Amino acid sequence: MNDTGTTLVIGATGTTGSRTAAQLIAAGHRVRAASRRATRFPGAEPVRFDWYEPSGHGDALAGADRVYLVPPVGDPEPAAVMLPFLHQARAAGAQRAVLLSSSAVAASGPGVGVVHEALPGLFDHWAVLRPSWFMQNFTGTHLHARTIREDGLILTATGTGRVGFVDADDIAAVAVRALTDDHAPDADLVLTGPDALGYDDIAGIVTQVTGRSVAHRNLTYEQMRDRLAGSMPREFAALLAGMDRAIAGGAEDRTTDTVQRLTGRPPRSFRTVAERELTPGPA
Repeated sequence: MNDTGTTLVIGATGTTGSRTAAQLIAAGHRVRAASRRATRFPGAEPVRFDWYEPSGHGDALAGADRVYLVPPVGDPEPAAVMLPFLHQARAAGAQRAVLLSSSAVAASGPGVGVVHEALPGLFDHWAVLRPSWFMQNFTGTHLHARTIREDGLILTATGTGRVGFVDADDIAAVAVRALTDDHAPDADLVLTGPDALGYDDIAGIVTQVTGRSVAHRNLTYEQMRDRLAGSMPREFAALLAGMDRAIAGGAEDRTTDTVQRLTGRPPRSFRTVAERELTPGPA
């Protein structure tokens, strides 16, 4: 990889943004770590960034020649704020953009799919990362992780559907290659782990790793939508519950070789991640 100037990492305190920033820094690249509070990030220049405050976007972009894009969380129509920013980024001299999307959302699809569709026309060098569901949903601060800790339950409307869950560290590793390799992928990249697992499988692995009983309880689409609507806009809750329903129908039952092809190593298994993140360290 060549020296690549400066990367603006949006969402640098988030699940993939923090990992992408850290891996860029470890590889010797300059990073501007963007977050709403300009949180300090070791080895990076912290900058304040809020999708809904465009007056600050120019300052965040200053000196950056590439951008890692994490859409605003919980916004069912992120294109309204993202597309003006991307035009501004291009005008400010950014040459490459890597967008975090989802395996469930194709170009021109709902939500961030509109941004996905526009990206190739805005940048000569680009990539759209479409990871499957994060393994960290069961180990971090996600609703699933909280109900595992508090109730020993995973609640979904996925039935027996399977998902190629992917490690956020592997997503970040692909993002770093897409941002810094001599030639960007200029492609839509679906990222998965090595196995397609059902939520019953996930519950079983968490039980084995932690020694605490965890079960998967299936809900109807309506029950899941209403449950999620208690903590987010109802429209977005309906979108997420609909994704669960799609999983039940087999939409995410797949694995890809993207992590292997772009990083040169196989993706990590869920058991490996669970043992790394759910097993207490030495006292």
